[in-house]
Amino acid sequence: MEQMTVNDWEELKQGLQQQGYIADDSTAMLLSISVLLNKPILIEGPAGAGKTELAKAWSHYLHRKLIRLQCYEGIDEAKALYDWNYQKQLLYIQAQGAAPTNWSATTQSIYAKEFLLTRPLLEAISSKLPSVLLIDEIDKSDEEFESFLLEILSDWQISIPETGTVTAASIPSVILTSNNSRNLSHALRRRCLYLYLDYPSEQRELEILKLYFPTLNDVLGKQAVAFVRRVRLEKCKKHPSISEVIDWVTVLSHLGVQELSAGTVISTVNILLKYREDCLNIIEKMNQKDWLRGLPNL
Repeated sequence: MEQMTVNDWEELKQGLQQQGYIADDSTAMLLSISVLLNKPILIEGPAGAGKTELAKAWSHYLHRKLIRLQCYEGIDEAKALYDWNYQKQLLYIQAQGAAPTNWSATTQSIYAKEFLLTRPLLEAISSKLPSVLLIDEIDKSDEEFESFLLEILSDWQISIPETGTVTAASIPSVILTSNNSRNLSHALRRRCLYLYLDYPSEQRELEILKLYFPTLNDVLGKQAVAFVRRVRLEKCKKHPSISEVIDWVTVLSHLGVQELSAGTVISTVNILLKYREDCLNIIEKMNQKDWLRGLPNL
């Protein structure tokens, strides 16, 4: 695609919507700015607010491959950057004989590219075509891994001791996501643009449902959104994500529901909530008139 400018953010909003993602003005503007400044974006917010889906829609809009690095506790360079295929190397050595006569040549051979296991970070900077690199849930990694990541985001090159330095063939668009399970360093934040992505507003969530269900009954759509927003105000182990709301409305539509009732909600609430305590708590709340006040026809 042609070089994007900051003024293209309205067009970007429309493009993301065509990919199934409804972005607000600030989100579209920040994506445009990230292209202009060639900077990563750090997106924080509750789980299920659409952080990962934004990266997917962004890659589709740019017509770029999405390369995803899923972080977890204990992730290290071997899982994020590269590793060697030790089994294949061993087989190669065995094929050369029990005692290779030229060990130097053998060593050079077993560290050829064919033995290299490319992980997401190396794949992203090795690609000749620009990609979208999603570093998902960076807060689950430790501070040591975060420091290692900083070097790559700063220099866009990777040093492989056995083969040398790999300099980026293209600079990927980078999105990092965090669910705020731990504080990220100032150094990482300084290198990124920042976006807090909360659950959508009532109007935007209704627009999302209309995008997925063009023939959705207006009454049912407003009821579903109002109920979900009320649930998100409660103390839950896990609040309903946008994708779970879409699943819920899919089921309601399949059942032919035109208008929510307390009975329908109770029988389908486990599509929205994934912990028994949360389900029981909301069902109990629904027996309280004060809690139902303001919810249309419930």
